[in-house]
Amino acid sequence: MAAAELTLDELETDALTELVNIAVSRAAKNLREMVGGQVFLSVPRIQLVGRQQAIEILGEQGMDRLVAVHQLFEGELTGRALLIFPEARSLELVRAVAGPEHSLEDIIDLEQEALAETGNVILNSCLATIANLLHRSLKVSLPEVIRGTGVDFFNLSPPPAPGEVVLFLYINFTVKDHDITGYIAMLMDMPSLAVLKALLSDFIERVGGTEI
Repeated sequence: MAAAELTLDELETDALTELVNIAVSRAAKNLREMVGGQVFLSVPRIQLVGRQQAIEILGEQGMDRLVAVHQLFEGELTGRALLIFPEARSLELVRAVAGPEHSLEDIIDLEQEALAETGNVILNSCLATIANLLHRSLKVSLPEVIRGTGVDFFNLSPPPAPGEVVLFLYINFTVKDHDITGYIAMLMDMPSLAVLKALLSDFIERVGGTEI
């Protein structure tokens, strides 16, 4: 695959960054309502990489065992989205969502449901906002909680299509007094990436002379 096929130009990257910033802000508002306290999310980095490089990025962060909420999306843009955390931090996130009144045993019992709901809130909000700003709609599947490694997550069934790429959004977010680092990853094949580039071009044209 040619390297140029895996890039967005500077203006497209700026436009996508702005879309994601808006989407993440709305996701933070929804999550804030769930935890009853302050939630801060940021998107310091957007990368468009091959699947192997995405696996290596997770490995570089020392994330050997991971937990993720996985959802498929389809429409003009088709692919899968994952909200990924280090497995060791998952109970901290559940505690923030469930509240301090729950015992550790309760937290463990609630973990699967709370992770799915949290991932659903963040991923659905992000995807819906981005699609809306691009004047498109997406159908999103129910959330699925999965555990494993980067290799497992980026080789989910059905098998990746040739040329599939990873739109990697690195998000650092703080929930109340809990510092939890996670990733949002979107996997798209080359036809979907071409559609994304065209939609970003339309968005840039609509905003005209305003600063992105």
